Amino acid sequence: MNHDNYTDGYISEILRSVRTIAVVGASPKDVRPSFFVTKYMMDKGYTVFPVNPGHAGGEIAGALTYASLADIPEPIDMVDIFRTSSAVPGIAEEVLALDPLPKVVWMQLSVRDDASAARLEEAGIQVVMDRCPKIEYARLSGEIGWNGINSRVISSKKPLLRKGFQSFGLRPR
Repeated sequence: MNHDNYTDGYISEILRSVRTIAVVGASPKDVRPSFFVTKYMMDKGYTVFPVNPGHAGGEIAGALTYASLADIPEPIDMVDIFRTSSAVPGIAEEVLALDPLPKVVWMQLSVRDDASAARLEEAGIQVVMDRCPKIEYARLSGEIGWNGINSRVISSKKPLLRKGFQSFGLRPR
């Protein structure tokens, strides 16, 4: 996989196929990007599990917070890493110990670890690095265009209105 350039198809297929997301490094502070991404993905219909050992048992964005990935009581489709690149190898170990394995490990903006990505891909897990699922969702669904940002997506198709505040969503296959 070329982790320097992802196709829109690769990203949109991931966002269409996952339903449960664990956000490792979620913050209870509503001004932090990890809080906003957690809330945004919940608002788009995903089941999100915040993971933060310092806040385990409490709530982040209205969801019960877990101390580790292993503590989450149901299978996880995607792990979104909101930690530094140096923390990724340990998180990758935690991911590889899960049963069943998640479909995707997503590393947030500026987070990249090629060695961990290779290990995860060898185990059959898709990897995205240095991207934000909230930004990609908004870009691919056309929502980001409301802010005057070029989404690099041109379509004559009428947007599919989904539940939620101003939510067009991604088109299902």
